Amino acid sequence: MDILWSPWRYRYVSEGVKTEGCIFCQKAADDPARDRENLILHRGRHNLVLLNLFPYTTGHTMIAPYAHLAAFADLDGETMQEMMELAQRLHNALEMTYHPEGYNLGMNLGRCAGAGVADHLHLHVLPRWTGDTSFMTVIGETRVEPEDLPSTYDKLVGFFPR
Repeated sequence: MDILWSPWRYRYVSEGVKTEGCIFCQKAADDPARDRENLILHRGRHNLVLLNLFPYTTGHTMIAPYAHLAAFADLDGETMQEMMELAQRLHNALEMTYHPEGYNLGMNLGRCAGAGVADHLHLHVLPRWTGDTSFMTVIGETRVEPEDLPSTYDKLVGFFPR
């Protein structure tokens, strides 16, 4: 029997995500010297780019506005434009680093739509490969990633010079 090891997923699977307040607002307000620890790849004028702490695939990133907004209609034009520009930069970085076969870009707006953080909208950028969902997702209700988050961070942060 092969052993699949994903210790970084244990906290999510066993305990869930329990935070006081908004995780995106907390990370944005934290000292930029702690960006690596907070998995923040880039701080733009209106948005931050960060790795998903519990990724669906290697390279799963998110773009979140600094403004604490739940409603898509409340997102101003400048923030939305920068968000899309950052999504293009992420796409290029992921393409050059991981060479995925496809991508999912999207927002889950509201709990019933799958939003884990429903009160602060954010855009997910997920690289995809044929077969990246497997028996573990279907039967084990978990995913196993081949790369740890610090390695992913180190590979992508250089695409966003400070």
